[in-house]
Amino acid sequence: MHRLDSVASVPKGEKVKRKMSTKLYVGNLAFETSSNDLETMFAKAGTVQSVSLIEDRETGRSRGFGFVEMQTKEEGDAAIAQFNGTELAGRTLKVNEAKPRENRNGGGGGGGFGGSRY
Repeated sequence: MHRLDSVASVPKGEKVKRKMSTKLYVGNLAFETSSNDLETMFAKAGTVQSVSLIEDRETGRSRGFGFVEMQTKEEGDAAIAQFNGTELAGRTLKVNEAKPRENRNGGGGGGGFGGSRY
């Protein structure tokens, strides 16, 4: 099994530098904004790897925010500088680096109910 980014060509002790993509949060979107609108806009700052608009599970209507993944951190930084605070479809965009998703497993441990059984 061969890996495309063969480590054999890297001198021992050297680290392989990989360009990491950057996921951006894009908020305050007009409900009519499409993923194509965002892709076209963000392509002005660099290579867009993916766009996802978040929709309400029950109604399918946009929730007014989404995520754009830029190919490199530099392109992500450029997109933030270029688009944060700008207007799209009459709304002022909020663009920043997306935070890691929090664990949302419902939580809650039972405890605390009932007294002594004796």
